[in-house]
Amino acid sequence: MVKSILFVGVGGQGIILASKILTQGLIKFGYDVKMSEVHGMAQRGGSVTTQVRYGEKVYSPLIGDGEADVIVAFEKIEAVRYLKYLKEGGSLVVNDYEIYSLPILIGAEQYPENIIEKLQESVPKTKALKAAEIAEGLGNIKAQNVVMLGSLIKALGLENMDWDSVIKENVPEKFYSLNVKALKAGIGTWDI
Repeated sequence: MVKSILFVGVGGQGIILASKILTQGLIKFGYDVKMSEVHGMAQRGGSVTTQVRYGEKVYSPLIGDGEADVIVAFEKIEAVRYLKYLKEGGSLVVNDYEIYSLPILIGAEQYPENIIEKLQESVPKTKALKAAEIAEGLGNIKAQNVVMLGSLIKALGLENMDWDSVIKENVPEKFYSLNVKALKAGIGTWDI
């Protein structure tokens, strides 16, 4: 059976790294994996998505509307924007975090309220977490991507694999310990 994971967020949030760690880990653990990236206006804070599909045999990296088993949203508005990709009964892992677009910053629009509550109403399997706060508590807000990855790994039931070695292969040595802690913290968000 093939599982389809859609990562969504804003440029600069570390989405590509998180999906790369997941992909390399899944390959290491014996899965056939396909990944595709869409950068959009990543340099300017625009939408970034990556699609990861894994299983015994995967023929295409692309996920269509209503086909994602899990959406991992690094920002709340991006969760809403890409919700049409989630399959019936799918899971949503969403970072309770806001990044303001230019229209919101200049006061032309308002950031929508109660997004998490609305997502939880429409997607019963929603796990909301404050990944930025967790990462900041570990010493670096930039590790929120790996906190999100840890929560996804737990949602997929893959937490008993050797993710530490995969992190070691993908991050500079000086950030290894932080990222291992971030992954474990993300896995632990399901115990709260």
